[in-house]
Amino acid sequence: MGVVFSEIRLDTGKRKELVDITEQVVSAISKGGIRNGICLIHSLHSTSALIINENEDGLRMDMLKKVSEEYPPGIGWLHDRIDDNADGHLAGAFIGPSITLPVKEGLLVLGTWQSIFFLELDGPRKGRRILVEIMGER
Repeated sequence: MGVVFSEIRLDTGKRKELVDITEQVVSAISKGGIRNGICLIHSLHSTSALIINENEDGLRMDMLKKVSEEYPPGIGWLHDRIDDNADGHLAGAFIGPSITLPVKEGLLVLGTWQSIFFLELDGPRKGRRILVEIMGER
């Protein structure tokens, strides 16, 4: 069994945004040489999350709208007294920082319309880090 680590770094340009990282994850798997196993994708930031969904403009806007409705900024969150980003921390905690996907015959297993998104919840930021760990047989 082999284990391969890779890191994706990205800059974001908005307070809340979805960044498609599917190709970077696929590239990490290709370079890692794992034939069959699992791929763990994990954001190293408390004010972000990872999700899988369709990469369609309207749906991406709907997801951002829903996150803002569920975790609105500036409504008196206690953490805002420290650094005014409680909404990002709460959304990140409930949506989640990690995704695990199968790798089969050297390919990431996703459905036809599925893409992997980094969800920025406290941007814009530089140097966001996402860890990709691929485990399995070579």
